[in-house]
Amino acid sequence: MSRAFTREDDARDVVVPRRVSPLPPGARNYLTAAGAERLRAELKQLNEIAPQLIAAAAEEGGRGADAKEELQRTEERIAYLQQSLGSAEVTTPPPPPHDVVRFGAMVTVRDAKGAESTYRIVGVDETDFFPDAVSWLSPIARALLNARLGQRVPFKFPTGATQLEIAAIRY
Repeated sequence: MSRAFTREDDARDVVVPRRVSPLPPGARNYLTAAGAERLRAELKQLNEIAPQLIAAAAEEGGRGADAKEELQRTEERIAYLQQSLGSAEVTTPPPPPHDVVRFGAMVTVRDAKGAESTYRIVGVDETDFFPDAVSWLSPIARALLNARLGQRVPFKFPTGATQLEIAAIRY
């Protein structure tokens, strides 16, 4: 249909697509306790500001779409957080000794050149919380999970394959 035959008001009605879970079908929604707490805090904050956004969108009426768009984004995020927290399996760190990489671990690895990197293995919904966070479903996390302290694991970076030695495991 030509744009000539649409109402101007239709152009302002922005529909934010519903965000689907990044988890593959059948995968468990693991979260660390810290990640679950941050998601709960975000949900609480969004639920507190939602009434203000509803009032602003009603007040704005047909004059603009800013408040309506923000309300839609907020409602979508609330729904996503509720779904995520509803299906979450919050994990606790394993008891010492911490000599095997498990979910929630901070793993320091050393490459063949001696350079060290640290990865925190977390749930898919909490990777934005920490600068070194990687999803437990990511290739690097899959290579590291269940490895033992001192063990070398093969890993293929985009720059090439290498062996990573597990130098430290912390929870």
